[in-house]
Amino acid sequence: MFENGSVVKSLAGRDKGSYLLVVGAAQYGVFVCDGKERPLERPKLKNPKHLEQTGFSLNMKSASTNRALKRALRCIRDECSGDT
Repeated sequence: MFENGSVVKSLAGRDKGSYLLVVGAAQYGVFVCDGKERPLERPKLKNPKHLEQTGFSLNMKSASTNRALKRALRCIRDECSGDT
């Protein structure tokens, strides 16, 4: 399933296509953040069916601030889309 620190891609909702960091799990969903629309202080609960694994993960210490999280997710997005 989804582990803390996993980077996932949203498949549905307003944030469709964006890359998110898994920061927790609940009985009915997964808590995710992106550092901008969803800062670390207020993660979003998403249905796991609406998320896709990317194969990337981040150290939770390296994503300890919203600024660092946005920067890391931007690098992963660029890498996944093939941009340099």
